[in-house]
Amino acid sequence: MQYSKTQKGPIQYLLYGVVAVLLPLAWLNRQEPAAVVVLACVAVVMILAGLAFGYMTVRDEGDRLAIRYGPLPIFRRRIPYAAITAVEPGRSSIIDGWGIHYIPFRGMTYNLWGFGCAKICLGKRVIRVGSDDVENLVGFLRGKIQDAG
Repeated sequence: MQYSKTQKGPIQYLLYGVVAVLLPLAWLNRQEPAAVVVLACVAVVMILAGLAFGYMTVRDEGDRLAIRYGPLPIFRRRIPYAAITAVEPGRSSIIDGWGIHYIPFRGMTYNLWGFGCAKICLGKRVIRVGSDDVENLVGFLRGKIQDAG
């Protein structure tokens, strides 16, 4: 049994929209070198963030679950199946945000868009993995932790 799902979200387009505002502002303020540098640097960071969060792939790697963002592969996480103690469907909240976040007393969240997630327990730690395919992901993970246990 294998699992692989790539979710796309509009976050990258929102970030590119910010760039579309920043670059003309830099041009309009070209008489102020400091403003141009700041606006251009923020635009570059937004472009890199858009490339880093264009999509999120969750897939089986044999003995672990891999979470990768892309197309610029800066952010990723691997969760060994042997470390998973429980998994259930869940929902992330506004406080969890989109992207990669740690919230005290809630744990880590890896998601791209939407609120559906698989709540993965690693002992007392919790990792929420966002997905537009929650039921299949949870079913796959339950099968893996039964095989590992």
